[in-house]
Amino acid sequence: MFKIQTLNNISVRGLDRLPRDTFEVASEMTSPDAIMVRSADMHKRDIPASVRAIGRAGAGTNNIPVAAMSKRGVPVFNAPGANANAVKELVLAGLLLASRNIAPALDFVRKLEGDDKALHEAVEAGKKKFVGFELPGRSLGVIGLGAIGIKVANAALDLGMEVWGYDPAMTVNNAWKLDARVRRAVSVDDLISRSQFVSLHVPLIDATRNLVNADRLKLLKKQGVVLNFSRAPIVDEAAMVEALNAGTLHAYICDFPSVTLQGHPRVVATPHLGASTGEAEENCAVMVADQLRDYLETGNVTNSVNFPDAVLPLLPGKSRLAIVNENVPNMVGQISTQLAKERLNIADLLNKSRGDLAYTLVDLDAPPSAEALAAIKGISGVLNVRTITG
Repeated sequence: MFKIQTLNNISVRGLDRLPRDTFEVASEMTSPDAIMVRSADMHKRDIPASVRAIGRAGAGTNNIPVAAMSKRGVPVFNAPGANANAVKELVLAGLLLASRNIAPALDFVRKLEGDDKALHEAVEAGKKKFVGFELPGRSLGVIGLGAIGIKVANAALDLGMEVWGYDPAMTVNNAWKLDARVRRAVSVDDLISRSQFVSLHVPLIDATRNLVNADRLKLLKKQGVVLNFSRAPIVDEAAMVEALNAGTLHAYICDFPSVTLQGHPRVVATPHLGASTGEAEENCAVMVADQLRDYLETGNVTNSVNFPDAVLPLLPGKSRLAIVNENVPNMVGQISTQLAKERLNIADLLNKSRGDLAYTLVDLDAPPSAEALAAIKGISGVLNVRTITG
C-alpha cells in the first residue's frame, strides 16, 4: 500500500487515477511515500524521510525545495502543458483587453450616474477616449516556446498577427508543434525590437529575473504592450511603471497584482488566473497522479524537473532496483560488481543522467539479498536505492 499525502485540494479526477486497493490518499498522514501539492509552500515544511517523490499539479515548482530533494534522491514531478490551453486563452484575452482598452472603458461605465438619457449622452461623449486598434498586421513576440508559448504563437497567427519567437532551448518535439509561419528571432533584444506586443513564457530563474527591464522596454514598437503570465519578477515593475507614465508603453497586462502596479490606469492585473479553470486543474492532477503512480509502482520517470526521463518496461517476475546516485564515473560498474558477487543475473538495465544526478534501473532474475542492497547503498555517491517487484 502506497501512502499519498495531499497538501492542497487536488482534483478528484486526478485522485481517482490512484486505485484505492493499492493507494491511501489523505491530507493528514504519517510517513507518506509521496506528496501531491499545488501552491503550498514546502520550503517551510519538514518533509518526512519516507517521501520518495513529490508531484506538483502544475508547471512551476518554485514552492518546492527541488535542490534539497535532489540531494536526498527524491524526484520532483510537474505537469508541463496540462494548463497550457487555459493560460493561452488568458493571454489572448489580454491581447484584446490591451488593444481595445476594455478595462478602463468598463471602469468608465461603472462610474456613470443618472437616467438612461444621461448615460447615453455620457457614453457618446466619453467613448472617444477608449478608441483602440485591431490585431491583424500587428507584431507579437513570444519569449519561451514551450507548451504555452507555442499555443499562444499559433493562435496569434490565426488572429492575423505577425509572430516572432525566441527560445534558445527549444526541444525538437516542441519545434514540430510550432507553426512554420512563426519567425525566428536571434535574441531577446532582437525579438522585442520587432514587436509591438511581447508575451512572456519562461520560468523564473536567475537568468530571467528582470528579463524585461528599462533598456528593453525602450526597444518596443510604439503603443507597446507587455503580457506577463509567467512570474512577476520576470518584469522590472518599477521600469514598467516609469515607461507607462512616460507614455512610451501602451499597457502592461499581467497575472500578478502588486502595490507598485495597483491602481495604474494602464495596468490590467488579474488575480493569478492563468491556470484557474476546472479543466486545467483536472488535467494537471491527472498527469501528476499518473506520473507518481508509475514511479512508485515501476520506478519509471516522466516529466521530472530534477531527474532524467527514464522509462523501462517492467516484466512480470523480475525484481527491479531503482538507484539514484551522484553523476560520477564508474557507478554502473560498481553496482554491477556488487550484483555479480551475489551471482544475480541482470535481465535489463537503463542508465540516465541529468546534471549532477544519475538514475539507474536494473532488472534482475531474482530478488537481491539484504546484504546486496546494503552493499549498493554503501557505495560512495549512492543517494537512494529501492526495490520493485514486477
